[in-house]
Amino acid sequence: MPRLRWGILSTANIGRVAVVPAIQASANGIVVAVGSREGPKAKAFAESAGIPSHYPSYEALLEDPAVDAIYIPLPNSLHREWTVRAADRGKHVLCEKPLALSVAECREMEAAAAANGVVVMEAFMYRFHPRTTRVVELVRTGTVGQLRSIRSAFTFRLTRPNNIRLDLGLGGGALMDVGCYCVNVSRTIVGAEPEEVHAWATWGPTGVDVELSGSLRFGGGVIALFDCALTTERREWYEVVGTDGALRVEAGFLPGTDAVVIDERRGRAPATAHSVAGADEYREMVEHFADAALHGRPVRYPVAEAAANMRVIEALYQSARDGGHPVVL
Repeated sequence: MPRLRWGILSTANIGRVAVVPAIQASANGIVVAVGSREGPKAKAFAESAGIPSHYPSYEALLEDPAVDAIYIPLPNSLHREWTVRAADRGKHVLCEKPLALSVAECREMEAAAAANGVVVMEAFMYRFHPRTTRVVELVRTGTVGQLRSIRSAFTFRLTRPNNIRLDLGLGGGALMDVGCYCVNVSRTIVGAEPEEVHAWATWGPTGVDVELSGSLRFGGGVIALFDCALTTERREWYEVVGTDGALRVEAGFLPGTDAVVIDERRGRAPATAHSVAGADEYREMVEHFADAALHGRPVRYPVAEAAANMRVIEALYQSARDGGHPVVL
């Protein structure tokens, strides 16, 4: 089987603990190089992960002809620049979420991919977990009746004041870091784009939203409510409510690799647990991406989908800065 040869652009922890191991375990990918702005970090990362080559700069990694694709886990503010640079050098790009800081940046990345004939995809790994697929199937087949609302939360407490998530210039903030999952899962389940949004935020001393609550109104009166935060107890779940039943998903975005369940509730009856086999959502994601890159197939989630998610995020920020006034999309 052909294998996609990956380069890792930076030594960020998400690559170390999740994405690099997933590529190394995949059936169609291999990690061949890592690049960092600090040579010793690249060397240490390569040695610890068993990666054969390392480079003391991002530019040097992109010049390696043995690299077919780049994984980018850089701060949000650098996603557009290095995705475009990689695409211009003929490299496919899997970039961490959110793909960019704005819809305009997404479009620029999309244009670079098209001009160079490469694949670019946003790394929302939870969408590749079979449980996410099963939730969407249950909703589409009418298990909950007519869909009426979605509720979700993704919160945790930061304890380091110098964390990049608190840096406005790097694209930090609760909505950009974890709230984007809530927006994405709501859009995915409804299968449509919201028509209007509201948001309310608590702004931290560095200017980022440390807490944000929002609502999305879809056609037909479907409402999605969510909250995200960098200041509170960890919560990570979503709930789908219809006229005939409700589905509850715990650890909705980072479920681990063990078997998981979807709890279905109807009235006062005991919950029904829909069991879903365990899976490594990161491996599922990188294998899908590699298959598309190797065989010229479209990815399940093109850049246009990332731009649609960012359009909602931009509108939510607009509403939050305007005291929660509605923004029509």
